[in-house]
Amino acid sequence: MQLEKPKLFPDKKSFIWAMGIIFFLLLLRLGVTYHAYLEFVSKPFYYTYANVLTAYEKTKHERTYTVLKLKSEEGFTFYTTTHLKKTFKHKRLRLQIFPNESIRFQDYLGTFYVKSKLKEEKEQELSYKDGLLKTIAIQHQNNDLKQFYQAIFFATPLSKQVREKITLLGVSHLVALSGFHLGILWAVLYGILLALYRPIQQKFFPYRYALLDVGFVVMLLLGLYVWFVDFPPSLVRSYAMVLVAWIVILLGLELLSFGFLTMVGLMLVTLFNSLLVSLSFWFSMIGVFYIFLLLTYSKAMSQKSISFFVIPFGIFILMLPVVHTIFGTTSSYQLLSPLLSVVFIVFYPLMIGLHLVGMGEMFDENVLWLFSLPSTQKEAFLPLWSMLVYGGLSIGAIWYKTIFYMLLGVALLYAIYLFVFV
Repeated sequence: MQLEKPKLFPDKKSFIWAMGIIFFLLLLRLGVTYHAYLEFVSKPFYYTYANVLTAYEKTKHERTYTVLKLKSEEGFTFYTTTHLKKTFKHKRLRLQIFPNESIRFQDYLGTFYVKSKLKEEKEQELSYKDGLLKTIAIQHQNNDLKQFYQAIFFATPLSKQVREKITLLGVSHLVALSGFHLGILWAVLYGILLALYRPIQQKFFPYRYALLDVGFVVMLLLGLYVWFVDFPPSLVRSYAMVLVAWIVILLGLELLSFGFLTMVGLMLVTLFNSLLVSLSFWFSMIGVFYIFLLLTYSKAMSQKSISFFVIPFGIFILMLPVVHTIFGTTSSYQLLSPLLSVVFIVFYPLMIGLHLVGMGEMFDENVLWLFSLPSTQKEAFLPLWSMLVYGGLSIGAIWYKTIFYMLLGVALLYAIYLFVFV
């Protein structure tokens, strides 16, 4: 008989105390951030240096101007506009910005628009990352493919055209770096390093714990990767969860716990207040919540069935109501999403390897064929009251198997309605 692992929180009282302390720290952190926000919007103008993240032209009332997305040296991200006709790629700008109270606190936490005057510009020094992006680009003739591979490897922004193609295929979660990518990277790195480590361990230090030694190196490498791609919110959440999960396993505690998920979520928004207004962060948290639900009620199934059927298809069905509360874009080709998610498990590390040896164009025709499939789309939004009911069922499913099956049934019926009747 297998002994049950001790829980991270042995009782409700310890859970409430832990969450209470973290929540108190969150309020303190928000107080400091809010004070900085009040100082920011009270100034008549403000000088800053900022790097250009993206730049694109937009036309309004027959006037064309350039929209710039910038990241300042202070760490905040904002939009501004200019009527100057020039290329802003790889530029570092000195700006005079004019904040005011129209910038709300939630905008300040995330990304806001502010009027500005351009004072100075200079070429941004090319980094090692820019060199890698160029290495990827020269392996592909098609610009959409260049953007696609740069995005899945280094979290670079996509053009509107490419984003629409990806949305219609239902694979946005495969392109935006998240826990899915980090999980694949963990498995590949851990497998390779363990194969190298095991013979040395057996010969020289058999008393060492491989999960501790190899896991530490993998966590270090993954941490460097998250820093290198500039901390995408969903990847930050994923890294924190993998790090805490690794520590929990080393301590021999129960990993599959909604208390664990709640703790990690609260800790992250405490450390990084901007995650409170990050849609990708909350989608990733909800996605992990549904993975935990599926794992909780599929323990009797084989590991292969869970990995290749239960998780990809279950998450696709359960996330549909959540996604369609905010995004209405619907295409029948989105039904390919679970299958493409399974294929991506092999495709992602394979393409990393092929790009490293200069053969990244090998599957270009296949990817372009996929991009060309969707030609039409529909709009279908789920009313907010329906989402609240669905959210209530999701919470109830934590404790009751019957409610979990009701939740699955509701999600499946909504999927049938979405792809058959809309």
